[in-house]
Amino acid sequence: FTMRFSHLLTATSLSTVSAFAPTTTFSRPAATFTTSSFLQMAETALTQDELKKMVGYKSVDDYVKSGMVVGLGTGSTAYFAVERLGQLLESGELEDIVAIPTSVRTKEQAEELGIPLVTLDTHSKLDVAIDGADEVDPDLNLVKGGGGALLREKMVEVCADKFIVIVDESKLTDGLGPGFPVPVEITPFCHEHTLRTVAALPSCEGCKPVLRMGSSSNNQVDGDEIAVTDNGNYIVDLHFEEPIKDAVKMAEEIKATVGVVDHGLFCGMTTAVIIAGADGISVKE
Repeated sequence: FTMRFSHLLTATSLSTVSAFAPTTTFSRPAATFTTSSFLQMAETALTQDELKKMVGYKSVDDYVKSGMVVGLGTGSTAYFAVERLGQLLESGELEDIVAIPTSVRTKEQAEELGIPLVTLDTHSKLDVAIDGADEVDPDLNLVKGGGGALLREKMVEVCADKFIVIVDESKLTDGLGPGFPVPVEITPFCHEHTLRTVAALPSCEGCKPVLRMGSSSNNQVDGDEIAVTDNGNYIVDLHFEEPIKDAVKMAEEIKATVGVVDHGLFCGMTTAVIIAGADGISVKE
């Protein structure tokens, strides 16, 4: 006897988090569980990785169809979406898919799974892109780039007809900024000048700019050398103690600064957010 993943989702109550008031949809089963494994999961709290897997699989099940061009995000949650896409291509449930990765490590994962890859040079229009986020506000504006792939993520995801964001409920916030630093990718040339210029912008008032050191794939100091992105650039993380007053204005001012390549504010891009919580899965559109 088996119980499918969609039944597990139905059995769980939906998470409602502050102002997000989610709506829900469920479709293609994402995995098969035995009765004993289902009962064990029902009796114990799901781990964060299990939640990430559920929401990552659901994003592919609900939004990817045969014949699509798909943007593949970067990070611990996006990893499971890539994994699910590979599974469905291997099983034949999906066909004629091509995908565009947003980082070297996502490219390597997709290649290992046999997912056909292309680039924006040949496919400038995507049907859907799927990625995680570091923070999500009630207007579905995002902070992204904790993993250092913000430029490629934005280049790919802005070209998608639908941009599906997958997160756990800890990423939801009433205001961007205090919960996660805003990354800004800058050129190495005169990087200290650019760092000071960004920090002095009116919309960035109160921020503490920190040059990312060590690995570019996280914002922790884990090395003595300046972190370098896949594009050969540096990252400045803007730390805020108070919520950003106007994320859209900040995005515009940072982007207009000479020396800035791009930033981790993704405003007005999100189609839907799939949220994994201890009580189940919910969707905000």
